[in-house]
Amino acid sequence: MRGFRGFRRPDGRVGIRNWVAVLPTVACANGVAAAMAGEVPGAVALLHGHGCGRGMPDVGLHFHALAGLLTNPNVAAAVVVGLGCEVVKAEALAARVAETGRPVAWLEIQGEGGSRRCTEKGVELARRFAREAAHQERVEIPWSELVLGLECGGSDAFSGITANPAVGILSDYVVESGGTVILTESTEMIGTAHILGRRACDPRVEQRVKEVIRKAERRVRELLGPLAHAVIAPGNMDGGMSSIVEKSLGCIRKGGSSPVVEVVEYGQAPTRRGLVIMDGPGYDVESMAGLAASGCQAIVFTTGRGNPIGFPIVPVIKVASNPRLFQQMRDDMDVNAGAVLEGASLEEVAEELKKVLHRTLDGEPTRAEVNRQGGILCLYSTTPSF
Repeated sequence: MRGFRGFRRPDGRVGIRNWVAVLPTVACANGVAAAMAGEVPGAVALLHGHGCGRGMPDVGLHFHALAGLLTNPNVAAAVVVGLGCEVVKAEALAARVAETGRPVAWLEIQGEGGSRRCTEKGVELARRFAREAAHQERVEIPWSELVLGLECGGSDAFSGITANPAVGILSDYVVESGGTVILTESTEMIGTAHILGRRACDPRVEQRVKEVIRKAERRVRELLGPLAHAVIAPGNMDGGMSSIVEKSLGCIRKGGSSPVVEVVEYGQAPTRRGLVIMDGPGYDVESMAGLAASGCQAIVFTTGRGNPIGFPIVPVIKVASNPRLFQQMRDDMDVNAGAVLEGASLEEVAEELKKVLHRTLDGEPTRAEVNRQGGILCLYSTTPSF
């Protein structure tokens, strides 16, 4: 079976895109990072609202997540831009990137004499990195080196019977081919601990699966009390869903039927191949950031209400759960899983998904990429800002 064509990195991992990432260490440097990337074809700014004003647990979480984004396989080189007085330091992040063998440089706005001088210097660095990246060529890569992220957002009552089961068939295909699939959104696994627990490869993993889901259940009860069962978005309700358990039962179908081989923390890279659960939030942009930080080269995103958001460095394949959405937002959707409602089989939709995934891995842009829907990063936080 043919694999895909990707870019081999110095640390051995494989990317399917060849970005020069320009990352601000703190939100105060977003403007400079955006100005740098805007001047350099092949560069992308990873803008976010973090880097300072958080408790220590979140500082560590955000540092590791930002480092994971900078070392995502789709990043060929990086320019890290700090302000100079923030908690998360540019030099430390750059050092983490340097460990992977990728070209990297770091700057601080205060140390460079202001935003304009820092921008000019950063543009020179990013241009040099982009020229070097342009010389890299794609090589044949086996499926065993694919890490695929799974996401859903704006789900409706059809998501659990069309889009998510079709993605589940795709997930099993990737796992059977030796690759890795990451299922996340712990709040959208509430009520399924007994189901996913039975699929764990051993008792230790089973215990971790149940711990993650029960922690999400406790947190929801603490925050919402008697309304905990209704921790779903208004759009989910408008789309015909009644409770978080109903949503969860559909959500986990994205993971197919493969055994769960590992449970990882938010933004942590898997150490085993197969179906992996990442403990992460249900909020789409936070969840996708965690998947990208964990090393996913691509993400498959199912939606029933319609969500066009992509991710700056990771191609996102959008799967519509119903034909009405596919027609209404045709420019934003890659696959019409709603065809199942019109007589197609789940297997036929899954075959279409495989073809789209193959083309995406080989370099064909997704609709979110064509429409430049990369968006702004949002990282998971456990403590309030101060």
